[in-house]
Order: sequence, then C-alpha cells, then structure tokens
Amino acid sequence: MNPVFPSSWLSLVLIFLTTSKGVSGATFTVTNKCGYTVWPGILSNAGSSPLESTGFELPSGGSRSFQAPPNWSGRFWGRTGCTFDPSTGQGSCSTGDCSTNQLECKGQNANPPATLAEFTVQSGGQDFYDVSLVDGYNLPMIVEPNGGSGSCMMTGCAADLNQQCPAELKVGSGDACKSACEAFGNPEYCCSGAYASPDTCKPSTYSEMFKAACPKSYSYAYDDATSTFTCSGADYFITFCPSVASQKSARDSSANAGTSSTNTSSGAEPGGFDSSWFSNILTGDSSCNNVSSSARLFALICSTMVVLFLRL
Repeated sequence: MNPVFPSSWLSLVLIFLTTSKGVSGATFTVTNKCGYTVWPGILSNAGSSPLESTGFELPSGGSRSFQAPPNWSGRFWGRTGCTFDPSTGQGSCSTGDCSTNQLECKGQNANPPATLAEFTVQSGGQDFYDVSLVDGYNLPMIVEPNGGSGSCMMTGCAADLNQQCPAELKVGSGDACKSACEAFGNPEYCCSGAYASPDTCKPSTYSEMFKAACPKSYSYAYDDATSTFTCSGADYFITFCPSVASQKSARDSSANAGTSSTNTSSGAEPGGFDSSWFSNILTGDSSCNNVSSSARLFALICSTMVVLFLRL
C-alpha cells in the first residue's frame, strides 16, 4: 500500500514548478548549421546583465546554451568571415563585426548589415521576440520557442537573401545585403525626420523584397504587426542556416500565422513541463530519468520529494 503524499508537500512542489521558470529566466541555445564557422555576438540591453559570453566561436554543427536572468532583454546575431590572432585574440569579421577588435563584443552592437534575433524575457508574463532585417541581412537565422505557452510561433528568415540582393544593396561579392536606410540614408527609408511615425513611414520596394522572402521577419522599423511574436515561460533555440526541415517548419508556421497554438510534446504540459515524472513520484516510482530537457531545473526537487515520500 502506498503511503499518502502530504498535501503540504504537493503544494510546495506545485508552487516551485509554477514560479521557478520566472526566477531562472530563459535558456537560449545557439546552433550553427551553416557549412562554415560563425562567431555569434550577444548584446544585453541597458538594465540587463550580460550573459556568460558576449562573443564566441561556433564551428559548423556546434551548439552552445546560455541562461538568461529574469527580465532579460537583448539580441543575438552571427558574425562571418572572422579572423582572430590566436596569440593576441585580436581580429575582425567581414559581416556583423562589433568593432571591439576582439572575440568578445563587450556591450557593442553589430555593425550592419546583420540579421538580428531580439528578445524581451518577462518573468511571469509574456516574452516578446523577433528576427529583424531592419539593419540588413548577413545569414539565415530562425528562432524557435521550446516549452512555452501561448502562440509561441517559430520566426526568422531561412531564405538566402544574399543571392537575391539588388546590386545597390550588395556588400562585397555578396557576403551581406544592406538595408535601404544604410545604403541611401534617406529619411523615408530610415523612418526618421518627417517619416518617424507609423503613419508616415511605409514599406519601400526594398523592404517589400525582404518581406516577400521572409514574411515573419521585420523588414522596416514599423513592421510590428506581422513580425513581433509572444510566448510565456519558454526557452529559445536560435539556429543559423537552419536545415531543410526547419525551413519547412518555418514556412508551415508562417502559413498558420493567424492561428494561436501551444507548444507541447507527448506527456508535456504547456510551459514544457513533462508531467510523467511527477506522476511516477505519486505512484511510488523513484526514477527521475523522465524529466524532459525543458524541466531539468526541476530534477533536484524531484529527487528530494522522492526521498521524503519514501520515508513517510
């Protein structure tokens, strides 16, 4: 006969599960599926603590994760064509460089053109995220929420805009594609001066080209309606040069842009919590091996609750 699990302990577990995500913030996993090395850069916005790194080398096939604090906001991007001296660590990149002459960007932004993934993570509330081409484009990139609740849609630009870039926007031999603002500096392209409002700044021929290729990405400054996405309690995968399968998923989710859905997997609840291991505790199974990747933060309390339960 199984002993009765005390309701007070059950309450504590549920409180922990519903609040720990907000306390820990989000986990960002950056993956490079390009056939070449990418040097990601990370910039935390004013008021947000820097992550573990602000710039690093990521070889083809490589992946690295970062834990963000609660209420973090900032951006990720990829630098390409980088050369850093192995003895001094000094160097630069042909696209996305952050002008520090070092591997780490140390609070410096990407030099355009660069594809940007932007995030505002809110503890206990909705996160906001987007992929922006407002500062131009240098490589394909998608953002995919994991384990969140709400619409939580994949977004990004999986297309190779460097191949479609007009000659007047092209950088070098096609390493990147400038925005019209950077290329020409006209207020109507930059949404500045007399054009500094949604009513006066409209899509240009150039931004519409970006939008046609990447319909879920920001193409100009006031492209909010179809380019900003929300999710609650998620972790995020950022992928450079996504695979064919990922590109198909991005197109499919774009086709369903007006449909609200919740990201769940088999046995998982909204927010990415796999309830199967919790059920095992209540039935006397002491194994915590069924904790899903998005619920790893709960592994310690899982073990503790099992021990307490078995001692009753």
